[in-house]
This record gives sequence, C-alpha cells and structure tokens, in this order.
Amino acid sequence: MTMQADELRFALEAVLTVAIEPVPAAALADLLDEDAAAVEEALRADAADLLATRRGFQLSETASGWRIVTHPDAHEHVQRFANRDVSHRLSTAALETLAIVAYRQPVSRAQIGALRGVNVDGVVRLLEQRGYIEAVGRAEGPGQPILYGTSDLFLDRLGLSSIAELAPIEEFLADVAEARTLATELAERAAT
Repeated sequence: MTMQADELRFALEAVLTVAIEPVPAAALADLLDEDAAAVEEALRADAADLLATRRGFQLSETASGWRIVTHPDAHEHVQRFANRDVSHRLSTAALETLAIVAYRQPVSRAQIGALRGVNVDGVVRLLEQRGYIEAVGRAEGPGQPILYGTSDLFLDRLGLSSIAELAPIEEFLADVAEARTLATELAERAAT
C-alpha cells in the first residue's frame, strides 16, 4: 500500500500525536504498511515544515524514535500552563468529601462534617483550591452557610458531561443483610 505524501504525513502526525513514547520510523512504517524509506522521508519533510512555519510544536527524532514535542521557544507558556493546576493525588479524606459533595450537592461544610464525623474545613478548602468543588449558593437560616457543588473540572476529570451521569449511589452500598452481618462481626470483635 502506498499512500500519497500528504496522506502519509497526515497519518504519521495522527499516530505521533497520541504516542506516549517515541516511535521508531520502522514501527511507523510497519503500522501504516508503508516503505520505511518513504516514512523516514515523510517524517523529515514534516519536521522541516513545522520548523519553517514556527508552530507551537515540532517533530523531533530521538535515539528511540520520533515524537511530537512542544517548540522550545514556547517553554515559558507551557511551563506556566503545567504549573497552573498542579495536580496531586487526593487523600482518602478528600475523596470521601468529594463523593459527599457530588452525591448530596448542594451541601454545606457542616453537613459534610456531620456525614464524615470529622472537621472538614481543610479538606473542603483543598478541594475548592484545586477546582473540584465550588460555592453554588447559601443556605437559608442562621449564618447562611455556603453551599458547595462540584465544578466543571470535576466532571471533566471523570469524563462526564453532567452530574446526572454519576453512577447511582446504591451501586456502592451494601445490601441490608450484608450490613447486618458486618455490624455483628464488628460488635463481636469489639467485645473480645
């Protein structure tokens, strides 16, 4: 199979865009069922064109293969973007709190704390700083506490378009018989 030069470059760019590691030209040729020399020529031509047009990315050949990388002149912009929302793993406490907000929203800190049985001020502040939850209003009544809900970032990270797409909470709960058995076992352990 021999692709036209434009079609070959199109296919190579598409594959390299999703590649996590550099891909050898021979592997690309095999994947696209093309001649290795034609693939090598297309990669070099594409790399030269990208450099000549000063795009935000370029095609780079490394020791282990070809990859698409950001242009070195864009370093400052990329670094600012990468450091904007530095993402770290969430603790169990943060995940529990996030689940409560997701399934009970809008919900106040006091309600979250009552469900978790601990002070949640720090965890709520962390989730708000990371952009997973946001203030969505105020409750009526004394003090009018802030009510929290999940953010678009939360939905994006879970690959959801709306909160309605969350799995039903019942899927995560034990049935009544399991809960009774577990309660009995825990009571027996506590007694010994």
